[in-house]
Amino acid sequence: MRDLRARLNDPRDAASVAAFRVMFGLVIAGGVVRYFASGWIDRFYVQPTFHFHYLGFEWVRPLPEPWMSAAFGLLGVAGLCVALGLFYRVASALVLVVFTYLHLIDVTNYLNHYWLVTLLAALFCLLPLNGTWSLDARLRPSLRRSTVPAWVLYLLRFQVGLVYVFAALAKIGPDWLLHGQPLGIWLHARTETPVIGPLLGQPWVALAMSWAGLFYDLTIVFWLSWRRSRPFAFAAVCFFHGLTGYFFFIGIFPVIMTAAATLFFAPDWPRKLHARLRRVDLEPDDRSRIGRAGMAALAVWGLVMVAVPLRGHLYGGDVLWHEQGMRWSWRVKVREKNGDVTYRVRLDGERREREVRPSRYLDGRQEAEFAGQPDLILQLAHHIRDELRARGHTRVEVRADAWASLNGRPSARLIDPTVDLTTVEDGFAPADWILPRPDTRPHPMRRRRPAVARH
Repeated sequence: MRDLRARLNDPRDAASVAAFRVMFGLVIAGGVVRYFASGWIDRFYVQPTFHFHYLGFEWVRPLPEPWMSAAFGLLGVAGLCVALGLFYRVASALVLVVFTYLHLIDVTNYLNHYWLVTLLAALFCLLPLNGTWSLDARLRPSLRRSTVPAWVLYLLRFQVGLVYVFAALAKIGPDWLLHGQPLGIWLHARTETPVIGPLLGQPWVALAMSWAGLFYDLTIVFWLSWRRSRPFAFAAVCFFHGLTGYFFFIGIFPVIMTAAATLFFAPDWPRKLHARLRRVDLEPDDRSRIGRAGMAALAVWGLVMVAVPLRGHLYGGDVLWHEQGMRWSWRVKVREKNGDVTYRVRLDGERREREVRPSRYLDGRQEAEFAGQPDLILQLAHHIRDELRARGHTRVEVRADAWASLNGRPSARLIDPTVDLTTVEDGFAPADWILPRPDTRPHPMRRRRPAVARH
């Protein structure tokens, strides 16, 4: 134990973690600019009249304008302060709180990289990343440090490495490896891409890219960590995330993962890259040494980070279908799910049922996201119940005709249509009102023929 603690406290050049701090802060600020420029604040937070909540966070609500825009503005300023190392601790806490608040507002906004940003922001609040190349260190010389304990770098590497490991594990299955799905669906939709478009309709291309994606996620941390392969590995990172960013429009994820790849470089890589940066002696900095309590805290953090993605296996069945344990599990881009939902409502014991369409409450984006997620279907059923009770109906029953298609399979029932969803409460227990995924295979991919001109 003493040897392990000594190794965790070994000094490492602080240059790489300082560079990552700068990149992280700039990504946050750039994302805010993108939200303003694209009009997404109004589209995602102001226009919708109904928002899906996370379990236990029903109290989180969007702010009215202009306060919602002000919250994004505050996040952007905090991101810049993190990059500059100015009021670093306060700025990191603001990024954590504001970013988390914004993405707790509506579950349909969930993306895997939002969860990664939240976790990294939480670590930033605790880690000493402002001792090098920061305005804090310039204004307060007592904060200056040229090294950090090895555990700081290892913790950040662990957090980023988990994304790749669990993304690889999620791809080990017949859909990805035997059927090339859901990649085949997405590539078929991009056959109009210049130059390479005709290739994207070939079934073998989706299958080859699926296997390449698995190999990439499974091994890239190793290749980045090995000095001899590092330049080629980083070129692969840039190519891979550039390609996924172009094809799949997944926001800041390619940028944040490309920046995070530098954590696996030698800790002094910025100094080697820029000859003007002063070399430093690796002297221990006792201010951030880790003791027994700190090692216990690291162990707990690591166990939680591993357990949360694995929890989906406790439910049995296909997590991509029933969605229990899907979020926060790093199952990145492994499902394409389309659905259609109609609610059947019976009031005050009447025999006649009324049909209610989700479009009455949701915009098009929300409806597309919610239709394949059973807990969100349940939430909207409860909202319909509460609305009708508020109108004076004493007995309200709501059932759902919910159909979904997973990774190109034939559409099948997702929700038991006989269950009155007003009597069901969401929770962590296995949901018996979600029907099992049918034992069917994805439709085979066909070679896409070129369009025939009609005269």
